[in-house]
Amino acid sequence: MNTGLNIGLWIVQISLLGIYGAYGIYKTLFTAKAKEKMTWTNGRSDSFIRFVGVAEILGAVGVVLPMLTGNLPWVTILAAIGLTILQGFAIFTEHLPKKEYKYLPLNLYFAAMSAFVIFGRWDLWVQ
Repeated sequence: MNTGLNIGLWIVQISLLGIYGAYGIYKTLFTAKAKEKMTWTNGRSDSFIRFVGVAEILGAVGVVLPMLTGNLPWVTILAAIGLTILQGFAIFTEHLPKKEYKYLPLNLYFAAMSAFVIFGRWDLWVQ
């Protein structure tokens, strides 16, 4: 693999760990504050918000840890697919129906980062 591409992938993977890890911890441990600050949480149960938070934490860890340890590195691709799907749900079930267009660029950016990891690490899947 091209060294520059590998470095770029690691930067994106670590960024995803930070982004989704922070948001996931916030939603999981500080659910009441998340409900105050995040408009999509209106009408959602605490359990659902925590579920989303846990999914984000697992995706964040999964996008880095398997590659870092060398154990089951193809799980990185599955984690990135999961994060991309999570953003798809956010876009198509929350923001578009509620006409919250100001959130779409950030959702699309996060989805693009995950997609970059999927396609950049695809060679791990086909080995």
